Amino acid sequence: MSKLSPDQQFSRYVKVSIAVFALCFSYFIFADLYIPMTPQARVYHQVTKVTPKISGEVLTVNVSNNQRVQQGQLLLTIDEAPYRLALAKAELALAEVNQQNKQLDAQIVAQQAQIEAAVAKYDEQQRLYKRSQSLLSQHAISTQESDQIQANFATAKSQLRALRANLHALEVKRGAADEHNIALQQAQNAVEQAKLQLSYTEVRAPHDGIISNLQITTGTYARTGVSLTSLVSDNIDLAADFREKSLYHVKIGEQALVSFDALPGKVYPAVIHEFSAGVSDGQLNADGQLAAVETSNRWVRDAQRQRVYLAFDEPLPLLASGARATVQVLPESTLLATLAQAQIKFVSLLHYVY
Repeated sequence: MSKLSPDQQFSRYVKVSIAVFALCFSYFIFADLYIPMTPQARVYHQVTKVTPKISGEVLTVNVSNNQRVQQGQLLLTIDEAPYRLALAKAELALAEVNQQNKQLDAQIVAQQAQIEAAVAKYDEQQRLYKRSQSLLSQHAISTQESDQIQANFATAKSQLRALRANLHALEVKRGAADEHNIALQQAQNAVEQAKLQLSYTEVRAPHDGIISNLQITTGTYARTGVSLTSLVSDNIDLAADFREKSLYHVKIGEQALVSFDALPGKVYPAVIHEFSAGVSDGQLNADGQLAAVETSNRWVRDAQRQRVYLAFDEPLPLLASGARATVQVLPESTLLATLAQAQIKFVSLLHYVY
């Protein structure tokens, strides 16, 4: 067998390199469409801003930064003195309403007694009036006496009407005699509101998690709705950004494999949970401005990526929010699944290096 010349050896190297490149390029195109994988995945934790519902001076801070807390655990307390005074004021107002209602009840009883007396007087004057009309026809009394009796009857009638009107006004002012009384309900609501405000002086953890970015100390003035710290939940959400064409064959419920940068050499099973409805680049804001036309001098533009959310069936090690990961979709085909497992395993081993 003749020995190859240097030019022939170089030509062979070039052909082999081109063949290897063509093979790798073809595999990349095929894999990107049928066994997609993306290194653009990130871990997210639910982060709750701990904000007070009232304003006041912070008296005690019961936790420290990066401390794990349980749901309902006391985080800090706000000066309760003004809210105790507000509660006492509301309770006094409630007692005053009860007292006023009792006074109105007594006035109503007295008014009813006056009406009973006025009714008796009215009946008496009515009988006298009828008798005077008979006596007047018989000329037994003078016209002057008859007019006087008639005037007394009209006065008694007017007094009875006025007393009944006053009674109605008192009954309207008193309102319902039970728990449906408006003034009583308003006073009771004020007491409950004051109690609720007082309970807000104790700021507690809304869920389990880790305190983060604690920037307050004793003496800090807390303001309503202004965040004092953050509470990072243990629940993990994994969001992966795939190229659009890579998701052509991917459906919700398909299996996936995940390798975290922080856990080299390990692969975790996951499930495609949902697809994001869109990205910020596709959002149009009705701000009164004309449309901004996208301009690019590139012949082939960057591929648009779409976000996919994954769920895990088993608990994962605690990972920091923002941790990076690589996601490999696992096809149903046995051959393609084997290639996918080999890909993600290779990537997970590379995490030992970078």
